[in-house]
This record gives sequence, structure tokens and C-alpha cells, in this order.
Amino acid sequence: MTKTIATLIAGLFATAAFAQAPAPAASPVPAAKAEAKAVKAEAKETKEVVKAEAKENKEVAKADAKEAKVVAGAKADVASAKADAKVEQAQAHEKSAKKKAKSHAKAAKEVKPVETAGAPAAAPAVAAAAAPAAPVKK
Repeated sequence: MTKTIATLIAGLFATAAFAQAPAPAASPVPAAKAEAKAVKAEAKETKEVVKAEAKENKEVAKADAKEAKVVAGAKADVASAKADAKVEQAQAHEKSAKKKAKSHAKAAKEVKPVETAGAPAAAPAVAAAAAPAAPVKK
């Protein structure tokens, strides 16, 4: 019986020693898992960075498009204002020409009565000077 007890005790120690031996071999597996987790985390972080950059680029493109619209609108407003100014200038010139014509017509009407009043006295003298001299009979 002592031999049986000695065998059992030896077996117990052997299994205890054998059970502890794989423990160091098991540690690389968690290291690999940790490495895999680190790679996954890095991939996730890279993916988030790419998403953030894409979102930023999209926002920049939107801002550029808005700015281009504003610039185009401003250019259109400037062109419209220039066209309006030209139309207004043409209208002002037309008004001015009409006023000048009215003024000249009014001045001409005022001048004619003055000329006609002084014209009968001067007209025969001019007419006599312009007519050929007729021979005078004695």
C-alpha cells in the first residue's frame, strides 16, 4: 500500500508540474490577441480619421461652392448695376436733349418777334442794295 500511495503522490506532483508547464506557452496567445486588438484599434482609428478628413473635405467643398455662388451673385449684381446705370445715363441724356430742344424752340420763338419788329426797316434797305440798279430817266 505504501507503493500505491507513493505512486499516487508522484502522479499528483507530475500532473501539477505538467499543468504548470503549458502556462508559459499560453501567454503568447494573449499577446497575439492583444496585438490583434491593437491592430483592430489602429484600423478603427484610421477609418475614423479617413471619415473625418472626408467630412472636412466635403464641408470645404460646400463652403467653396457657397463662396462661388456669392461671388457669381455679386458679379451679376455689379453687371446689373452697370446696365442700370447705363440705362439711367441714356435716359438722362434723352431728357437733357428734350429740354435743350424745348429751350432752343422757346428761345427761337422769343427771338423771332424781336427780329420781325426790326426787320421791316432793315429789309427794304437790304432788298434795295441787293436789287440791280435801274436806269434813272431824266
